[in-house]
Amino acid sequence: MIASTDHHAFREAMLITHQGLSGPAILQISSYWNKGEPLHIDLAPHREAFASLRASSIRNIAAARAAIQLALPNRLATRWLDAHLPPRWTNEDLKRLERELHQWTIIPSGTEGFDKAEVTLGGVDTDELSSKTMESRKVPGLFFIGEVVDVTGHLGGFNFQWAWASGAAAGRAL
Repeated sequence: MIASTDHHAFREAMLITHQGLSGPAILQISSYWNKGEPLHIDLAPHREAFASLRASSIRNIAAARAAIQLALPNRLATRWLDAHLPPRWTNEDLKRLERELHQWTIIPSGTEGFDKAEVTLGGVDTDELSSKTMESRKVPGLFFIGEVVDVTGHLGGFNFQWAWASGAAAGRAL
């Protein structure tokens, strides 16, 4: 699936938990999301989930459920379809349903907060530090490394690499 907001998009896995949405795509896009703004989710990128239904003479909830379950996990497919049932099963209604599947728009109520955060933003501005030693430009002998510095990498080990590299730079300077 693809999660997007504010000209940023991530094609990754998504999890639906008891608290809401999670997983790599949601964690990645959360760095660019602002409270109150919508998230756009393409639940079936590069697929036409309802193409077989449009080509069929049998158009009903059972046929729609069978079609969408080829693109989504069964429980999600059932719940999503129940919430987006078209008024009729015309080609126009099926096209609208397909668009909604690719442009599902939600406005999250918030996040789980700092205690549960796996992605954070902010910290000591990199302009305030020597890029070679990580030493403060304002307070000689004061060094900042890792997550306290305003550097945010994508998931996949980039934040660990930053922590190790910045720590190594500061350590060599001592």
